[in-house]
Amino acid sequence: MVQLTPGTALALVGAGTAVVLVVGTVLVSMLLATAVTAASVAVCALVVRSLIGQQSRSR
Repeated sequence: MVQLTPGTALALVGAGTAVVLVVGTVLVSMLLATAVTAASVAVCALVVRSLIGQQSRSR
């Protein structure tokens, strides 16, 4: 059986906390990147739709 000293236990808790923070940060940044991409695509779709509408009205 493995004996955990208080220092080792504290190091494990610190490492676990760091891993959770890093994974959380990566997931949040991926979510934000997806949201920004979706917003950009929506804006592009509106611009293209507007341009097509203007073009068909001018004919």
